[in-house]
Amino acid sequence: MSSESYKNLSNDVEMSFSEHVEEFRQRLFFSLVMFLIISLGCFYFLNSVVEIVKTPAVGVKFFQFAPGEYFFTSIKLVFYCGLILSSPIFIYQIVLFLVPGMTYQEQKVLIPILLISYVLFGIGLFFSYKVLIPSALKFFLQYGANVVDPLWSFEQYFEFFSFLAFTCGLGFQIPIVQLVLCLTNVVTPKKLVSSWRYVVLGSTILAAVLTPTVDPLTQLFLSVAFLGLYFTGYLLSVVLKGTT
Repeated sequence: MSSESYKNLSNDVEMSFSEHVEEFRQRLFFSLVMFLIISLGCFYFLNSVVEIVKTPAVGVKFFQFAPGEYFFTSIKLVFYCGLILSSPIFIYQIVLFLVPGMTYQEQKVLIPILLISYVLFGIGLFFSYKVLIPSALKFFLQYGANVVDPLWSFEQYFEFFSFLAFTCGLGFQIPIVQLVLCLTNVVTPKKLVSSWRYVVLGSTILAAVLTPTVDPLTQLFLSVAFLGLYFTGYLLSVVLKGTT
């Protein structure tokens, strides 16, 4: 985005406190309305969304073990989908609210960080859906396969699915945390790279904790992903702050 585009986001018009509150209320209301509309759209395509969620659980038959279990679980599913899909709108409204009170340099930092954060969260969700969750389910299905049949509660499965997905999405925010720490002078890029040994150990431990299986290949994939994210954050911090 060009400097002129950034400057166009801000203006020199001074607003009173009450006007700021009113602007915030309007932007929040608009975001909530969009969230509601998107959530209703997700509810309309609920069966397709449920099939997407069920895809990693190959060979599993789902049941509901209490009245309304599937109904309330589907409501949570719609809520999460609506929140994820409408979050760019929330982010955009937050940016429009904050930008007028920010300097040009602050705008150049904030907007890319928010965009990168959202993209990284999406990549984390995709990684968990394609790699982490299928590997975990494969392990649990194979363990005791000759003893018990895989008849699962959809509610418990969805809790397991959403926990791994959101945890992985948050884990992929590592570069954003590094950038914020560097920009606030809490750490320096030099300090980040000098701590690489501890990072390798920490990524291995974190991957072992987040991976609910003893499958070393899955843990290795997740550990390498965290290391890649860490050094990506380091490179970005170097671009913004230099090597000092």
